[in-house]
Amino acid sequence: MEDIDAIAVLQDPVRRRLYEYVAAQGREVGRNEAAEAAGVTRTLAAHHLDKLAEAGLLESGSRRLTGRSGPGAGRPAKVYTRARAERAVSLPARDYRTAAELLAEAAEQAGLDAGLCAAARRRGEALRGAAAPCGNLEEAMEVLASRGYEPHLEGAEEVTGADARVVRMRNCPFHAVAERFPPLVCGMNLALLEGLFGTDGPVRARMDARPGECCVVVEASKNNED
Repeated sequence: MEDIDAIAVLQDPVRRRLYEYVAAQGREVGRNEAAEAAGVTRTLAAHHLDKLAEAGLLESGSRRLTGRSGPGAGRPAKVYTRARAERAVSLPARDYRTAAELLAEAAEQAGLDAGLCAAARRRGEALRGAAAPCGNLEEAMEVLASRGYEPHLEGAEEVTGADARVVRMRNCPFHAVAERFPPLVCGMNLALLEGLFGTDGPVRARMDARPGECCVVVEASKNNED
């Protein structure tokens, strides 16, 4: 299916709610859970989820949601996750990805990592503008969400009052180029977020790569916990 046709599938509001819910979970989602989240019947949810899978926006499989196996464990249920394929539409046609890959290749070969990171840090500072750095992780998540990182919290606040939570991101806006040039692009991404959040404010960005997620995480600054 062409990208424009796949994206057009999301025009239906119920279908879009279901897609957004599944995409936000970062795990397999069953029909009952998706239906409850979207406020529709299971039958209607199943219809739309299958349409999303047919369009290539979701991937489907089956597993026993009870966690049990063997006799009495019940039949496997259909589950859905966001598809790994990237969809994009540009009218008229543009090819920024090829340009980004060529620039990344040239920068890597010329050893321009430090210059790229410096430029990324300046861009992050410019994006923040005159605003003060984010005061807590919740504010940082709002900023990250607005830039397409799909942040989510892990961990919990400790009894001592220290914030042990970490903001991880399910999406990397630079994923396509980062796959080909990971050290260069991940370093650039870290520098961009350092500029956006500051390096001595209430929150800080650091590298902590994990498969399937952005290579950078955001946490409360150690200085802010003291």
